[in-house]
Amino acid sequence: MRRQWGEVRPELDTTGMAVIGRVLRLASLIRRDTDDLLAGHELTRAEFDVLCALRRNGVLNPGQISREMLSSGAAITKRLDRLARLDLISRASSERDRRVVQVRLTDKGVALIDELLPKQLEAERAALANLPDAERAQLASLLGVVLQTVEGISS
Repeated sequence: MRRQWGEVRPELDTTGMAVIGRVLRLASLIRRDTDDLLAGHELTRAEFDVLCALRRNGVLNPGQISREMLSSGAAITKRLDRLARLDLISRASSERDRRVVQVRLTDKGVALIDELLPKQLEAERAALANLPDAERAQLASLLGVVLQTVEGISS
């Protein structure tokens, strides 16, 4: 692709394509594999992420979930409604403030995350299998720098 652009528009700097194109392709392939894993359990990636956040934190309110997921309150409410229908989460009013809803995993939700997360982590490990530990750390660090730059631009 860069070679082709170089022929058509040689004055353009396409060096970013070499990195960003690979990152986007990698994300797409990993997302596809994750979607395949979750489809067998009737979950979306966004719902899986909510379940993981609850597994890590124990109890969260919808506002905390929204901030952690970087999603709108309406989107979180929709996900929580669906997860509650699947009996993967429960919602209850806080004892301190009845206006605050506390969300937690049900036993079924804990069992599902405890089953799926190791499979997801194994798929991620397999994707990085050809990189030695030092290169994985270096790649994570470099991507972190790029992410900070992009987050700063979009803020």
